[in-house]
Amino acid sequence: MVLSPKPDSRPSTSLSAHLFSQVNVFSAQPLAGNPVAVVHGADRIDEAEMAAFARWTNLSETTFLLTPTDPAADYRLRIFTPDGELPFAGHPTLGSAHAWLAAGGRPASTGTVVQECAAGLITLRQDHDAGRLAFAAPPLVRSGPVDGAEVDRALAEVGLESADLVDAAWVDNGPGWMGLLLRDAETVLRARVNGAITSDIGLVGPSAASPADVEVRAFVPSLGGPEDPVTGSLNAGLAQWLMGTGRMPGNYLASQGTALGRSGRVHLDRDPQDPDTIWVGGECVTVVQGTVHLPAG
Repeated sequence: MVLSPKPDSRPSTSLSAHLFSQVNVFSAQPLAGNPVAVVHGADRIDEAEMAAFARWTNLSETTFLLTPTDPAADYRLRIFTPDGELPFAGHPTLGSAHAWLAAGGRPASTGTVVQECAAGLITLRQDHDAGRLAFAAPPLVRSGPVDGAEVDRALAEVGLESADLVDAAWVDNGPGWMGLLLRDAETVLRARVNGAITSDIGLVGPSAASPADVEVRAFVPSLGGPEDPVTGSLNAGLAQWLMGTGRMPGNYLASQGTALGRSGRVHLDRDPQDPDTIWVGGECVTVVQGTVHLPAG
């Protein structure tokens, strides 16, 4: 007896093809920075599908390039983690701008790219000589000293003691960063997760031996993992704090990712024409490019 296959009772889904890029951010060396997945031409993808695709890629962030709604912007960006949407994030901003330009995007103003996202308009500049993109650090939504009990808890969560600490401050530009300035880069690298991390904690310490001026680490429970390789938003907040208190000069180089086998480099520069603006920059390189098929809205 020959059995006829049963008809597929599942509803058919219309798929649309989109250019897809996976970009290595904060390093010109592939695989040494922080990856972001970028879906181009995403206007017809609804929010639920964006969230589902971000869970599927399982990267810290997946972004979607859309037509801007603000006439001052060159493109609009939505940024998703596996757990939800972010109003702004640093390395996805640089990686998405790189992908948009590489795909033929032409900014309205030469040398400047304007991104529209949930946090507002973010200005990026192109440094063609250095081969870098940089974004203007967004304003802090929370700053100032951190309660002593919260500092003690954060130190305990990363296996450090009060003797390791120089200062602490909120450097929150959206993700909720608590910045801990430690004695030196060696102390930053000695940190180890000790149980559960309850806050987004950024560590920074001066480096005497590295080509970079400081070593940075980011412990990020909000992104679903203990540590982020290279973090634009944290470095932006730290620079505003450290430059503002005179602890760092108007331009310096941060190393991040060392503890994870990466070699991220973040360039922090105060704008000489506008001292209130700090540019956060790094090299980007496309590692994966192709087509992704997603349900059409």
